[in-house]
Amino acid sequence: MFGTSVWFGLAKGIKILSDVNVLLALAMLGFTFLVGPTQFMVDGWANSFGQMVTHFITMSTWTDPVGKSTFFKDWTVFYWAWWIAYAPMMGLFVARISRGRTIRELIIAELVWGSLGCWVFFAVWGGYALDLQMGGRLDVAAILSGTGGIPAAVQAILGTLPMSGLVTGAFMLLCFIFLATTLDSAAYVLASVTSKKLSGYQEPKRGLRMTWALVLAVVGGFLIQIGGLKPVQTSTIIVALPLIPVLIILAWSVMRWLRTDFADLADHQHLIASQPANS
Repeated sequence: MFGTSVWFGLAKGIKILSDVNVLLALAMLGFTFLVGPTQFMVDGWANSFGQMVTHFITMSTWTDPVGKSTFFKDWTVFYWAWWIAYAPMMGLFVARISRGRTIRELIIAELVWGSLGCWVFFAVWGGYALDLQMGGRLDVAAILSGTGGIPAAVQAILGTLPMSGLVTGAFMLLCFIFLATTLDSAAYVLASVTSKKLSGYQEPKRGLRMTWALVLAVVGGFLIQIGGLKPVQTSTIIVALPLIPVLIILAWSVMRWLRTDFADLADHQHLIASQPANS
């Protein structure tokens, strides 16, 4: 699926797959929100949002030295490392598909709409699973701690929804498309940065795109064979550490480029601010 979309490029491949991804995800969320405990989901989201705002610093620096739990390693540290490792690749890809947009539009799309998508996902699916657990209709915690783990818990939760067979099939398709769109962007960026001569208006060669798609597939299959998620978590943290100074340099470089590219605008900012509204 992702190899085909990479072959057809941005407009005819990756864009179409991404549009299908968004529509299917919204349909799944909307369906669960309507047939599930809607009020509980809304209340839970509002409560969790308030907790996050109130305890953001505490949760961000919590290492549990007394209880010795691994939550902060498995979630806080891992996802910080995850996004640090992803930042260079996704930054290049988002910049490539955002040609013609303003910097303000780019920041709003990434920070506001991207965060909102995550919030809605956790509010709806997380709220639905919590309601099942608290209402005694499904012991999600017991299934998670069993041999089936996360896949078994997901399957059991989907089985409680109306038209569970259709919903499960749609969910599986959505998982495939989510993975495919992620690999699309990775293969496209890798092909771009390994091209000798490539302008901002050109796409990397199809052969190079397909080569990287194949490499990603092989690496993914290898990681599954040697232990699944754990090697991914370990490798992500290892890769993220040397990227921290790189991101600092990138941020500093962006500020320098902005001052250079928009120097005239910055020099005349006081004139722009003082102009009448109808000028």
